[in-house]
Amino acid sequence: MTNKFPENFLWGGAISGSQADGGWNEGGKGLNTQDLRYFDADWNRAQRDENRNINMTTELFNKALTDTDLEHYPFRWGNDFYHTYKEDLRLLSEMGLKVFRTSITWSRIFPKGDETEPNAEGLAYYKSMFEEAKRLGMKVFVTILHYDTPVHLITEYGGWKNRQMIDFYVTYAKALYENLGDLVDFWLPFNEINASKFNPYNGASIIKDQEENYEQAIFQATHHQFLANALAIKAGKEILPDAIFGGMIARFESYPATSHPDDVMQSILDENYTNYFYIDVMARGKYPSYTKRMFDSKGISIVIEDGDLEILKANTIDFISYSYYMSMVSTTSKEHEKTSGNLVSGNKNPYLESSEWGWQIDPVGLRISLNQMYDRYQLPIIIAENGIGARDVVEDGKVHDDYRISYLNSHFEQMAEAIADGVEVLAYTMWGIIDIVSCGTIEMSKRYGVIYVDRDERGHGSNERIPKDSYYWYQKVIETNGEDLSY
Repeated sequence: MTNKFPENFLWGGAISGSQADGGWNEGGKGLNTQDLRYFDADWNRAQRDENRNINMTTELFNKALTDTDLEHYPFRWGNDFYHTYKEDLRLLSEMGLKVFRTSITWSRIFPKGDETEPNAEGLAYYKSMFEEAKRLGMKVFVTILHYDTPVHLITEYGGWKNRQMIDFYVTYAKALYENLGDLVDFWLPFNEINASKFNPYNGASIIKDQEENYEQAIFQATHHQFLANALAIKAGKEILPDAIFGGMIARFESYPATSHPDDVMQSILDENYTNYFYIDVMARGKYPSYTKRMFDSKGISIVIEDGDLEILKANTIDFISYSYYMSMVSTTSKEHEKTSGNLVSGNKNPYLESSEWGWQIDPVGLRISLNQMYDRYQLPIIIAENGIGARDVVEDGKVHDDYRISYLNSHFEQMAEAIADGVEVLAYTMWGIIDIVSCGTIEMSKRYGVIYVDRDERGHGSNERIPKDSYYWYQKVIETNGEDLSY
């Protein structure tokens, strides 16, 4: 098949503020939850996997509140985008990037999270960044909350399980619309909203050892985020009538391990509970019928106040976005081999190869997921994240990353197939377009970018930017609008 992408297809790249910015205590910024994630560069592979802070503890949290040892908190230094954004955006523009996705750090705008007036210096930073992106010809795709909740909202209010968070979040969103709205093309209220389930500290600011009923806290927090998502859309449409709002999940494609009916049924349940539930609420405006059994089986009874369901129904999303890195296998067998993934572990597929970090590489799964999501919701789709983490080596001032080009090539081919299938795909924003600190393992050595950043796992290095071979390959792809994927 000839690779055919729409004439106005948006080839892009994505980062998050907490993984890139640095400047953790500059410009009036307050502490956020990502600033508290601890990492030791001397950990071996097993220790790194074990200490990913998927479940933050009270002991680690309290220690980090006063710890000023930057080496052990990589999210505090990132790749220094806070100071280099003009140079970085220029490099992206020279590559031909059509859309740039980043997140706004809540604690830069409201340092504690519960103030009534925003921090002018934080707003000025994003205004300058977005104006620069626009000047260079790129559209701006903004994530309002990408895991980094102000710490004060956890210590004072308990995080997203507290309903007061909705009002704090909407106040924050309104400040963005009023001050930056004319510079933003696509709004995304929450990054991977299903992270509240598979990574509760990142997704919902929940510390496991503080909860009597962990699952109850998770789903109550999720309900509050659904309401915050809907009310942010409502406020956005009132302030910016032409604004476009999406909903995002981390997409975990699930295949039955065998043709045994039990495995097939398990695949359906995994898809519903892990993927569709979250988009069902945001796109259809209501809790799907299957959630009753899910909640009953877990002994969960979330508090839904009068008017909540009407809010969800009246304020649905305009487009769907999701991260896609790998697929998983569904089975009722307890003996099935496990493998790692995007902040989760799952069952291994024997037909797929894996990255060094155990993420299974499945380009066809992207086409499958695009077809499934479009068939179910009939809404345009943005692939908000996709890419491969790898150890890149600088040789004679260059980075030869054929493995990344191969990964992107195969996924672009399958994205083209999905478009030929009739799926409306608006944009693709490659994850970690510039090397950033990995969210999952807090490593700098797990690199995703097409631009190398000379910084090691202790934050040391020249911080020089070096375009990789994949940079020039992606430049050609964008220039030909996906017609030429050769390498």
